[in-house]
Amino acid sequence: MKLLLLIGHRLSIGVYLLFALFPLYWIIKIALTPEQLLFSKGVTLLPAGFTLNHFTKVLTDSDFPTFFSNSLIVSFSTALLTTLIAAGAGYSFSRFRFRGKVAISALLLFTQMFPLVMIIAPIYRVMAPLGLTNNLPGLILIYTAFNMPFATFLMQSFFDAIPKDLEESAMLEGCTRLKALYRVLIPLTLPGMAATLGFVFTAAWSELLFALMLINKTEVMTFPVGLLSFVSKFAVSWGDMMAAAVLALIPVCLFFIFIQRYMVQGLTAGAVKG
Repeated sequence: MKLLLLIGHRLSIGVYLLFALFPLYWIIKIALTPEQLLFSKGVTLLPAGFTLNHFTKVLTDSDFPTFFSNSLIVSFSTALLTTLIAAGAGYSFSRFRFRGKVAISALLLFTQMFPLVMIIAPIYRVMAPLGLTNNLPGLILIYTAFNMPFATFLMQSFFDAIPKDLEESAMLEGCTRLKALYRVLIPLTLPGMAATLGFVFTAAWSELLFALMLINKTEVMTFPVGLLSFVSKFAVSWGDMMAAAVLALIPVCLFFIFIQRYMVQGLTAGAVKG
């Protein structure tokens, strides 16, 4: 019986991994297949040929390097700015009582109920007169604003998981509240900040709607919008598009490998008390 359960467990994990990784395999397969062989032999599981021409073309004969660097700037800036502000807001919600606290929390939660398509037009009407369209700072500002509620609640949960006694003990030893925050709470919430950083970075890296509506200059386009450049009126450069998608996965993978240890600690923080 135990053997059957073990086999079933391993089999279910294998099926899940196959389901989750197959789209990634298909992207890599198309990126490595010569253009003339993509449809000549129908749909095949294995590549009909092998070439790196798509990667070479994307890196040398397209604007992908520009899109790539723009996305890195926007994503890292948004992640850092959102995490820092959310850490302060989360600490305030966790440690202080003030008038309107419940109303502000409800308002932050209420902002997450609106579909983005519904508010894109008003956002554009506000951003355009301020000169915040067709530039990266405007995109960073919008991404920061829309990721802030979730990041704030996330950081509040991490601060709630830290006993107040630790902070109070540091203050009894002579630390000010600011010193106690810097020396005690921030080191303990680094895993939570890493988790928040990872979530916001991923959201900013893959966001398309605002980038598509607020940016129409090639030199400031981000990667998701730049992928549309591989779609022409009469054809789609599937090989080049998939090669660009594979290259775009590299910084995300490296970023998560770097913060993986902190993310695991952050996601499990507060799961067990005592």
